[in-house]
Amino acid sequence: MSHSQEIAEVILDDALDKTLDYRIPERLLGQALTGTRVKIPVRGGLRQGTIVSLKETSPFTKLQTITELLTTQARITDELFQLAKWISSYYCTPLRKVLQTILPSSVRGKAKVKEQLFIKPNVSQTALSELCSELRSSKPTQALVLDTLLHAPKGILLSKLLETANVTLSPIQTLIKKKILLSQKVQVDRSLFTDEEYFPTKPKRLNEEQKSTLEAILESLNANRFEVRLIHGVTGSGKTEVYLQAIDHALKLKKGVLFLVPEIALTGQMIERLKGRFQEKIAILHHRLSQGERYDAWHHIQSGKACIAIGARSVIFSPIQNLGLIIVDEEHESSYKQSDEAPAYHARDVAVMRGKFKNATVLLGSATPSVESYYNAQKGKYRLSILKNRADKAELPHVTIVDMKVENAKNKGFTLFSDPLLKAIQKRIEIGEQVILFLNRRGYHTAQMCSSCGHALQCPHCDTNLTFHLGDNVLACHLCDYRLNPPPRECPSCKVEGSLKFKGAGTEMVERALHAILPDIRTLRLDADTTRHKGSHELLFKSFRAGKADVLIGTQMIAKGLHFPQVTLVGVLNADGSLQIPDFRASETVFQLLTQVAGRSGRGTLSGEVIIQTHLPDHNVIELAKEQNYEEFYAQEIAIRELFRYPPFTHLVKLTFRGKNANVVQAQAASLRNRLIQQLPPEFEILPVAPCGHAKIKDDFRFQFIIKAEKMGQLLSLLQKEERRAEDLRLSVDIDPLSTFF
Repeated sequence: MSHSQEIAEVILDDALDKTLDYRIPERLLGQALTGTRVKIPVRGGLRQGTIVSLKETSPFTKLQTITELLTTQARITDELFQLAKWISSYYCTPLRKVLQTILPSSVRGKAKVKEQLFIKPNVSQTALSELCSELRSSKPTQALVLDTLLHAPKGILLSKLLETANVTLSPIQTLIKKKILLSQKVQVDRSLFTDEEYFPTKPKRLNEEQKSTLEAILESLNANRFEVRLIHGVTGSGKTEVYLQAIDHALKLKKGVLFLVPEIALTGQMIERLKGRFQEKIAILHHRLSQGERYDAWHHIQSGKACIAIGARSVIFSPIQNLGLIIVDEEHESSYKQSDEAPAYHARDVAVMRGKFKNATVLLGSATPSVESYYNAQKGKYRLSILKNRADKAELPHVTIVDMKVENAKNKGFTLFSDPLLKAIQKRIEIGEQVILFLNRRGYHTAQMCSSCGHALQCPHCDTNLTFHLGDNVLACHLCDYRLNPPPRECPSCKVEGSLKFKGAGTEMVERALHAILPDIRTLRLDADTTRHKGSHELLFKSFRAGKADVLIGTQMIAKGLHFPQVTLVGVLNADGSLQIPDFRASETVFQLLTQVAGRSGRGTLSGEVIIQTHLPDHNVIELAKEQNYEEFYAQEIAIRELFRYPPFTHLVKLTFRGKNANVVQAQAASLRNRLIQQLPPEFEILPVAPCGHAKIKDDFRFQFIIKAEKMGQLLSLLQKEERRAEDLRLSVDIDPLSTFF
């Protein structure tokens, strides 16, 4: 850097979206680079920010000086800075908000390295042993300390020593004073699985399909060529083995690897496979980690100690060194899209852009690719590899569709389990195999309604029914966590006592009902209620894999990528719930979910069976999911999308307005829509303003309108000028939204 560039443009962490100019003091020249974190004077106080560019001149004559560089807070690399600028412009988000996403709060905030005292012997093992014998009767607690150190000759953390020897601090301090022991400060790694042992595995022999897929990936890695490869493999086709052998090659080329999984639930299983194959340091990042754990993991990646970073969507921002390979597993998953706050980025699309900036190979894997990704592969924008067969000669499961209208008529009323499903569950339990039951609703009952006037108990803050949870005896809102305890006995609308009846079934009810029918059955339940605590996913999965339960009951968490060789039956209790949602992706979502959950069956040497319960047995989506016929589903879906001008034929932009006054919110939405109609050419289709699918959340009324655009440039530049916040109103811009309804 030429020292003539003495002025830094700095963007503050909060409040202001414009950059401010500051002079770089002599002592910091050459150290204050683009992406460096700084402390700067603003209106009499000190604030934190990031340098976004360096220049020689400024239009302002009097400039203040940068106070200090925040050296403990890592610099945002040039590569990540380029990515941040693209995200800011494409997703219509101020750069400061993007930089906050890229540099997590654990790195920007108060988290620091963790230090602990380490105790080690200051004399030989022989002398230690003799001393231990001498002190055994006169100073028994000191002898206990020395005993422990004889078993740990290289030393031990003070906290571990206190716990193992079961003594107070006093005898340890005495031995340090006598110079028998030494104490020193050491840095402790809070990253996960530091002490865990993983069973080492060797690369498996690949079948012909896997082999040709891998060869194409290796060719792209060797050539340092940007390439996006969509691996479309049926469930259980061995995509993970292809990933592992590709990672192995990338590491031999000294390249870093980013591995994205859609759910925290899947990270444990994938880490096991990675740790079993590679001794290299693996860093894990997801939202359930403590600030300290995240801080350590991030710094391992940045320093090059970790060459593989794995986790959910935010892993795409890891500062991995010499990035060469990005893997997005289950690329169709909706959890890759951030929609609750800006930037509303899609990690898969960001992965493709990061790969492009870095000339890296990007692998997108799925048994049910998103329509957009498959379209890109058909058009030649992505390369396509197809794995039609299950690995290890395993067969695809046999699928049966059960008409629940017939079953309900047979039982003279609502029933959770059809006869074929109950018989199949009993058969599996008798022969010692395992079952997965899938229902995409948690809780016990999904609503409480009055049989007298038909009033349903709703959340006072949101436009949704309250769900009954039997375990806590509470009615809860799944949008804002409002809780009503205990549930009322009198209808709040017509005041009739005892008229409130529960309706609908959730996972909690499924578990209770199953125990009522089969009292000796062992069940585990996996949903948002049973996995609130850190590590609970892994514990539940390990218990199930170890055979401690016959049946795993769960929501969509259990539908994705999990591998349980003993599972030979999957039951889908209500296959058509999501088909009723007025959203252009409803069919795609249901097809993906049914195909994925069916794929959890028969993954080992045992053959699998799937029973799908539905009220719409003749629906083409359910028929195609039964056959796992993705190509036919895609052909039908892409024709509908083209007819109605939906992605991938256009981009969608969803503008959502929130505020306390419904009339004000609706009027503001209509006002912006009218302005855009005047400013944009007629090829932009601007749909009318409508209430969102959840018209009220947390006392905020919500209205939206959708824009269909084939080319985005003109629209993005207009939207970037829009004020996001006014009094009593918030506007959020969602580029390429996953849902047009909610």
